[in-house]
Amino acid sequence: MLELLAPAGSMEALHAAVQNGANAVYLGCGTFNARQGAKNFTPQMLTEAVKYCHVRGTAVHFTLNTLVSDRETPEVCALIRSAALSGVDAFIVQDLNVIGLCRQIAPDIPIHGSTQMTIHSLPGVLFCAALGLKRVVLSRELSRDDIRYIVQNSPIEIEIFGHGALCMCYSGQCYLSSAIGGRSGNRGRCAQPCRQSYGFGRWESKHPLSLKDNCLVDHVREIEKMGVTSLKLEGRMKRPEYVAAVTAVYRQAIDGKPVTQQMMDTLTAAFNRQGFTDGYYTGNPGQHMFGIREEKSEDAKWLQEARQSYETAENSLVAVRFEMNVTRRSATLTVTDPQGRSCRVEGPRPEVARSRPVTVEALSERLGKTGGTPYYCQEAVIHLDDGLSLSAAAVNALRRDALSQLTALRARRAQPTLRRPEKTAHYDGSREHPGLTLQVTSRDQITEKMLKMRPEVLYVPLHILALDPDFCRELSQKVRVVAVLPRILHDNEMDPVKVDLRAIRDMGVREALAGNLGMMLPLREQGFRIRGDYGLNLYNSGAVNLMRELKLLSATLSFEMTLPQIRDVSKAVPCEILAYGRLPLMVTENCLVRSRTGSCTCNLSREKLMDKTGAEFPIIRDGGKCRSVLLNGKKLNWLDRQEDLARLGLWAVRLYFTTESPREVDNVLSAYRNPPPFDPGACTRGLYLRGLE
Repeated sequence: MLELLAPAGSMEALHAAVQNGANAVYLGCGTFNARQGAKNFTPQMLTEAVKYCHVRGTAVHFTLNTLVSDRETPEVCALIRSAALSGVDAFIVQDLNVIGLCRQIAPDIPIHGSTQMTIHSLPGVLFCAALGLKRVVLSRELSRDDIRYIVQNSPIEIEIFGHGALCMCYSGQCYLSSAIGGRSGNRGRCAQPCRQSYGFGRWESKHPLSLKDNCLVDHVREIEKMGVTSLKLEGRMKRPEYVAAVTAVYRQAIDGKPVTQQMMDTLTAAFNRQGFTDGYYTGNPGQHMFGIREEKSEDAKWLQEARQSYETAENSLVAVRFEMNVTRRSATLTVTDPQGRSCRVEGPRPEVARSRPVTVEALSERLGKTGGTPYYCQEAVIHLDDGLSLSAAAVNALRRDALSQLTALRARRAQPTLRRPEKTAHYDGSREHPGLTLQVTSRDQITEKMLKMRPEVLYVPLHILALDPDFCRELSQKVRVVAVLPRILHDNEMDPVKVDLRAIRDMGVREALAGNLGMMLPLREQGFRIRGDYGLNLYNSGAVNLMRELKLLSATLSFEMTLPQIRDVSKAVPCEILAYGRLPLMVTENCLVRSRTGSCTCNLSREKLMDKTGAEFPIIRDGGKCRSVLLNGKKLNWLDRQEDLARLGLWAVRLYFTTESPREVDNVLSAYRNPPPFDPGACTRGLYLRGLE
């Protein structure tokens, strides 16, 4: 049966989810979860929360879905251990190093790959399975056909989001909040700048980055038939009433109730942004998917009904079987839950009836009075000798004692296997001045001056290399060419890319730059050596060390790190950082140009978004695909501080060209040799100095 997974940002929201039929909840504790703005749980509260859920047959998935720095590793290890002792049923993880730590410390607890891992293809799922993950939460942007294909071929469980807020950017690839205000979505502190107003070319009171909330309630039966394991409801930042109402509606839909207008009205009252959308699921993205939150007066009746669903009384959630034996010698009651756990209690010795002996019907009725508990009597088997009397108080006491013991038994879990984590190996970086790598976005940016610079490698988009075999052969003879793969590549887009890869391999290109885990297996199958890009979010030593195990030639460290973090991180493979260029802040499935005009000219346009402060954000295509990359208006620039970068142990620094003309490219290359003074009006140091909140 399809699991209904509900959010629990607080203990009250957890009660709301469980009492309204969630099969599982997901929650966070401390700072290492992607919703630090939620109330979350303390370690002590977590233990009580897990007991509450387990008694009522609800699983608890524990979120550890943020990037973790080296300095924070001991703290996250302690949190993993504490959560395991509390009895959580699964970890939800983003960071590649945290995956390894969970496996080492609590090897028996399943690990689920967070949507923050940006897994959106079958090769990505297979990669996660090879890492030991038991489940993957797919990117929200996938269509029903994408999901069906992955589920049919996946060796592990698949979870998808069914309802709630949609990020404009693929989860795990958004750096807009960190670039604007130092609050990173990858660190659980997104300030939601996508909900703010922007204009094209000038500021307008429009919201081209704000999507309506996802709503797949009409597709629940289809999703279950596909074989999806879990349907996830977004909302750890939402109030308990929202959790109660949305969980209840989806519980009804999963249980087979047709979706009614009343159910849709409940979802709308709970929260909406000018309605809902299923555009990604139906394969129909576009203008109709956009909307904003409109302030409206509260519906007092709806709020009261939502609260009553979890505040006033226990809902009967767990079916139990009673077996009662009443003989002249004793009265005993055994209660058994659906998992086969049993408790037996003994009451007072029955007396011989003076007038009206107790009946089987009377005993069954009294055993069925389980109100105020999370149980309901599914079956009562009574063995009764004739002519005996047993008071109602005695039967009630037997029932209460049996259920109390069962509650304690259901809350109990076997002591988990716990181990000490292995010490993270540290590899020193290069002691030489870092080399130069160059990345272009268009063919005309490859100038003669660039080739004369003799960079360590030249990163060129795959579609540019495959388009002109003669150009590709000639270029690969002059410089070490590395093909840049799109960060986003769905399964139905994979075959043409494989054709292009085989073609450029025959032209002499043997290396590729991958910014997504889903490209690891296809590249190896095509015989390519791999370099890791910034999209892998390599933020700590353990993650970089894994790149060594995967035999990557090099790795690009996260541009959300500070210089001290970069200096101290293990250099298990040659490491580089971005030192110049417009940082890519978003990659979006919805083409921003098409969403504005209704037609796609994103390969020709030079569109820019502008916010109310006057800051500009240029838009380019994601490789050869009709997806948008939103760039920072200010260019990252460390050309005048290369000596600072030389002390970080790096293999190379990269100059990343996006919107530059050939002439501008040459000017930047000259500035690399003879840097001009830093211009704070046009340039930024990024997060390397100021870091994240």
